[in-house]
Amino acid sequence: MDAEYVIVGAGSAGCAMAYRLAEAGKKVTVIEHGGSDFGPFIQMPGALSYPMNMGIYDWGFQSEPEPHLGGRRLATPRGKVIGGSSSINGMVYVRGHAKDFDTWADMGATGWSYADVLPYFKRMEQSHGGSGPDWRGTSGPLHITRGPRSNPLFDAFIRSGEAAGYPVTQDYNGRQQEGFGPMEATIWKGRRWSAANAYLKPAIKTGNVRVTRGFARRVVIENGRATGVEIDTKAGRQVIRAGREVILAASSINSPKLLMLSGIGPAAHLREHGIEVVADRPGVGANLQDHMEIYMQFQAAQPVTLYKYWNVFGKAWVGANWLFLGRGPGTSNQFEACAFIRSRAGIEYPDIQYHFLPIAVRYDGKAAAGGHGFQVHVGPMRSKSRGSVTLRSARPEDAPVIRFNYMSDPGDWEDFRACVRLTREIFAQGPMAPFVKAEIQPGPGVQTDDEIDAFIRDHAESAYHPCGTARMGRRDDPMAVVDPECRVIGVEGLRLADSSIFPQVTNGNLNGPSIMTGEKAADHILGRAPLAASNQEPWINPAWATSQR
Repeated sequence: MDAEYVIVGAGSAGCAMAYRLAEAGKKVTVIEHGGSDFGPFIQMPGALSYPMNMGIYDWGFQSEPEPHLGGRRLATPRGKVIGGSSSINGMVYVRGHAKDFDTWADMGATGWSYADVLPYFKRMEQSHGGSGPDWRGTSGPLHITRGPRSNPLFDAFIRSGEAAGYPVTQDYNGRQQEGFGPMEATIWKGRRWSAANAYLKPAIKTGNVRVTRGFARRVVIENGRATGVEIDTKAGRQVIRAGREVILAASSINSPKLLMLSGIGPAAHLREHGIEVVADRPGVGANLQDHMEIYMQFQAAQPVTLYKYWNVFGKAWVGANWLFLGRGPGTSNQFEACAFIRSRAGIEYPDIQYHFLPIAVRYDGKAAAGGHGFQVHVGPMRSKSRGSVTLRSARPEDAPVIRFNYMSDPGDWEDFRACVRLTREIFAQGPMAPFVKAEIQPGPGVQTDDEIDAFIRDHAESAYHPCGTARMGRRDDPMAVVDPECRVIGVEGLRLADSSIFPQVTNGNLNGPSIMTGEKAADHILGRAPLAASNQEPWINPAWATSQR
């Protein structure tokens, strides 16, 4: 099959683009280094801690030693499987706040304001339980559901937020993000509803999409135009040719790496590695952003947590119930309640996110706090710290150098201290009182700024939301890498559409905005007029200037 379009990466954005291009009758080849997503580790929502720690599904990246976190190296999982990171993530679905996208537009991403992107979110969604068709999509490929919230801890958390004076929101992906409420997930009929299940598999069935297993080495550029992609396969090295365009959607780590290996990036850095410069774009690999979080854990006063399944027999029971009956705890990611709040007065829209989990456990599933417990993942949304992705060598086989530069901005420490203190206040409210026995971590001995800072330095983790390393902007912006139609500036026939192009990290988890990026990019690739802008007015807390809640 001759491909008109070659997409590198079968992840969240890549699958969405393949689907929309196939729908329009275009011939597409998708290059993916990883293999099948078949099996319970990926498809069972309750098993979410497994795939991101399995080399068969994860690229296994790590940051360089982080100077502000005591020299720790932090894991940076990225999906190496069809579906990409949507096949190994926590399945949490967050669009981002309306103001995030208005900020993008202000930063030069013209046509990507909230009014512009809302129609694409609606096109991609099939919302079950959201706030209705004015705000939510009802017939898209991506099923969005809510957990049953049958565990009493979920509602106790939401009611504690309300008791502390915060708003309650019935749909943080609708008109009002701010507040406490039910969390949404890309889960359908008890299975992970990844971009592979929602988009890629239906696209393959059209006959217009072929997936080629291979490791992308570089984009082939001839006379200033991208003409194909050089890949390594089991059969040897070959070039997959693109009749019209090459589209990178290989993640915010691998997309800038591929650009640089292809001669697109900061000229001095490329020359340092003996790579011929095709386009001097200093923004390639710069502007790396992420969300960090800490796990605040509490001992439970009642045996209502998931700890009862934290043994060989319990896990076997959960797995069998899911596999044979399609029910039980395995059908949920267990993130069924959440919150978005503001850290202080004068912040216009939420800058802190909570995921509530009815067990006290590490995200990688390697250690549970002894006995019954529960936790919230909490962290600031808009860190000012910026890092970079650079080449380790000119060898495509070598992992890139990932420097997040976490906590390098003094404001990050202030924001994290607010997270700790506000969380303690919420968990001290009446609705949570019957369930809280004691604080496990940070622990009652951690009170002063210095003590909290030491805890953060030792325990803060990535929320696995890297983005921004090939940011979108005006064509005359020297630090922009792609223009608002996702065209790589300085090369013909080459686009990039994934979380790399985000000018600024959005509120919450990034799978939703990444899929939206693929959806919108597909219309640009097809030369279609964008969907008509929305005139919906999102809710902003009227007292934001003078009140924290």
